[in-house]
Amino acid sequence: MAVSLLCVGLLGLLVFLLGANVSRVRQSVAVTQHEDEANPESSLRKAIRAHGNCIEYVPMLSLMILAIGLAIPMLVSKWIVGLMFAAVASRYIHAIGILTGGSVYAGNPLKTIGAVGTYVTGAALSVILIVRAAGLF
Repeated sequence: MAVSLLCVGLLGLLVFLLGANVSRVRQSVAVTQHEDEANPESSLRKAIRAHGNCIEYVPMLSLMILAIGLAIPMLVSKWIVGLMFAAVASRYIHAIGILTGGSVYAGNPLKTIGAVGTYVTGAALSVILIVRAAGLF
């Protein structure tokens, strides 16, 4: 369970760091907020998108990680622990990709790795919960 709590804590930290970054950037922009938000390459737009995208996935990932932590003994399932940390790392990598890339619409390797990692680990965590609920392990 400690691993699950660590992973959820790291995801929570990401949400609040990205939220604080939005506030920081909002205070520093010299143009009106509306004008800066409309520019897909502005630091404000990237900060808002990184935070928003994080909020879209972190709650479900956190819920699944906690549920697995309660339902499956971690000592037996080291690969599941790796999967949990991979999910957390994927969210951090994706956020870095958005914040350091050009346009929020343009692809870049970090965004791609983070997004694919989130989808793969999220789907795998979902399957683990379904299989556990069915009593298959």
